[in-house]
Amino acid sequence: MQPQAIAWVDGRSDGRPAVLRLLDQTRLPHTQEYLDVTTVADLVDAVQRLAVRGAPALGGVGAFGVVIAMDEAARSGWSRAQRDEAIAAVRTARPTAVNLAWGVDEVLPHLPQGRDAVLAAAVDVVRADGEANRELSRLGAKWLRARVGVDRPLRVLTHCNTGVLATTSWGTALGIVRQLAAERAIELVYVDETRPLLQGARLTAWELAQEQIPYVVQADGAAASTILRGLVDAVLVGADRIARSGDTANKIGSVGLALAAREAGIPFVVAAPWSTVDLATADGSQIHIEMRDGAEVCTFLGTQVCPPGAVGFNPAFDVTPARLIDAVVTERGVVCPNRGEDLSTLAEQAEKSAAG
Repeated sequence: MQPQAIAWVDGRSDGRPAVLRLLDQTRLPHTQEYLDVTTVADLVDAVQRLAVRGAPALGGVGAFGVVIAMDEAARSGWSRAQRDEAIAAVRTARPTAVNLAWGVDEVLPHLPQGRDAVLAAAVDVVRADGEANRELSRLGAKWLRARVGVDRPLRVLTHCNTGVLATTSWGTALGIVRQLAAERAIELVYVDETRPLLQGARLTAWELAQEQIPYVVQADGAAASTILRGLVDAVLVGADRIARSGDTANKIGSVGLALAAREAGIPFVVAAPWSTVDLATADGSQIHIEMRDGAEVCTFLGTQVCPPGAVGFNPAFDVTPARLIDAVVTERGVVCPNRGEDLSTLAEQAEKSAAG
């Protein structure tokens, strides 16, 4: 059984406070250590140093983060303004991943009803994410098998980590892989190492090993060649923010995979829950790209590898244009941005379904 990236642990009768328990992903794959977070400062630190990461998981963190802020305010005697400032710090801890702010915003309307109401709403955010991931994985596997159209197990390439560790459960792009594996429809997964922090080599490979799904780890620089040599049937990635047009922000290196996939004539698929879709953002030009410390590029596993004085350029994400994306898969359905479809189509369908 895969461990959970985030879990809420209620307070105890001996007076110890409730905690948000985070699997420290900076320690994987060699050590499974957990962080018990009780303060907003520690939560923001965990988010920013990627102890917890992945857009859907950050949605849960945002929701529970409001409860953490309320608890800390009660213990420390904060004013309402101080509490609200702490909630804002959680909401803006990572600017590109829309789910973090979404998770906060989902539970904020329950503030007037008190802590228990906010906690119940946060638990519902996590439950809904798990259900969404399983449904989008089912839809994605079905779409992909029909699109590729071969009567054999598939060879797929994935980037960064989009599994259990990046979500509240199951996974998004890696969830589709898990669904395909359950259908005996996976031959091999090519795992990009995902420099500079190796989320693919450390986290995705670890998850696939746990599931006994066949995989190989490759250098990021090998990915385009692997695709162009005909070794891959499809590219599957997650997302940190999807604009209304279908333009998608994801881990740096994603757009190069999309270009190679287009040249090779294989599908490039984005998988994410609806909470990652930002209809208020018209297109990729409006997506803020987080810049991280250049030292991450100039070091490898804590060892300096660049000459003294070298300056690292370290954008955390890039934006893949909609014209390069064959499918965006959410729990609401599949949209094909390269055919001119945008995400508002699924929103309109959901509204009609709710009204009907």
